[in-house]
This record gives sequence, C-alpha cells and structure tokens, in this order.
Amino acid sequence: MNATFKIWRGDAKGGALREYATEVSEGMVVLDAVHDIQRMQANDLACRWNCKAGKCGSCSAEVNGMPKLMCMMRMSDLPLDKPVTIEPMKAFPITKDLITDVSWNFRVKKKIKRFKPRPPDASDGTWRMAQEDIDRVQEFRKCIECFLCQDVCHVLRDHQMHDKFIGPRFLIHVAALEMHPLDTEDRIEELRNAQGIGYCNITKCCTKVCPEEIQITDNAIIPLKERVVDDFYDPLGWFWRWMKKRLNS
Repeated sequence: MNATFKIWRGDAKGGALREYATEVSEGMVVLDAVHDIQRMQANDLACRWNCKAGKCGSCSAEVNGMPKLMCMMRMSDLPLDKPVTIEPMKAFPITKDLITDVSWNFRVKKKIKRFKPRPPDASDGTWRMAQEDIDRVQEFRKCIECFLCQDVCHVLRDHQMHDKFIGPRFLIHVAALEMHPLDTEDRIEELRNAQGIGYCNITKCCTKVCPEEIQITDNAIIPLKERVVDDFYDPLGWFWRWMKKRLNS
C-alpha cells in the first residue's frame, strides 16, 4: 500500500514540511520508508542512522510529534490513513533536514565529576562490593545516548534551559556514578546548582520514550532528588555538613 509522509526539510535558517508518497510493505519501519524516499525522490534528504537495530541511537527523530528511533517505529503501528509526519528533534539546533546538532550533550558530560574509587582493601589489594549494589547501577549502563529523553523533557524542549539543566540522560549518568559502590566523589552540590535537578518535575515523560525501558524517573532522578533534600534541606544534614567544614578548616 501507499503511504504519505510529511518530512521536515531545511536547515538552521528555516524550512518546512514537504510531502512525499511511497509504497510500504509488511515489516517496514519508518527508517525504511525514509530511505526509499531518499533513494527515489529526494537524494539530498539528510538523515542520520547507523546500526538500524535500535542500539546506536543515531536515527532519533519525532514521528507524529513523539520522539522515536525511526529504526524501531514500525509502519504497522502508525495510522496510515493520514500523513505520517517526521521532524527533527526540537530540543537541539537543526543542522539539516532530520539531523540536529547534539554536541551540547557531550559538552555537558565533560563537566560532570568523574568516577573516583575508594582505595582497595588493605588486606589483599582488591575491592569488595555487594551484588545488590552492583545490580542497582547496571540498568543505567543500557543507555544508548539516543537523547530522546532529552528531547521530550519540557525544560530543554519548551524552555530551552540548556545552560541551567543537564537533562534526564545525564541525571542517569550522575546516578550511575553516585550509586556506584566504589565511588567516593561528592556531586550533590552540583546537582542542586549547576546541574539544575530542581527543574525536573518528575512527569516521567523521559521514562516513556526510553527505547531501553530504563526507569529514569523512579530509579535515577527521584533518588538523586532525595539526596539533595537530605544534604541541603534536612537540618541534621545541614549541621553535619557545617561540622565537616569546621573540622577541615
């Protein structure tokens, strides 16, 4: 059967949706249709992709207004009685057509304090960890950096607060470090201030779009918020911090 697509064409200076029609068959995904249009009708259509298996995170776009991996969005799951709209992610600057400049994300990651392990056990020079502590952070390692969670986050998408908020993808990264059983670095003050965790109002929209089904809100963001509250708003936590500063001065 034939399907109609409205694909955003343009660059940083502006653009518009253009309509294309192509044949779709059983088992096709949105990326297949985009490639068909690219091959037969629009050779200059810019589209980023790599693995076509939902593991590289390259083909992120907005399909009918929802952030999706085009290689994982089956045509059979879309209403084909009306045009399928494909647009670039809205949280990042447009480079060309469906490609956005996501380099801001990598600059953010460089600013996060790195893993700082505690010294090994003096008895045998090794580290010992409880299995439950290891299991807790394994989920966060599944992130493929597709940045769909960043795109759907209203703080970045609607309010463009990239200078004040690091977004859910990097709150996952901070959680993976903070909850690691060997890590000793303190990132709580940065979470509260430079990284802007207070701007997240836990709508769980980031969790809903995650292709790896990481429980971003429940398992990463909420525990980090609790740590910030314990350190900065709990009277005993505030007193303990003040005492440590006195002892170290």
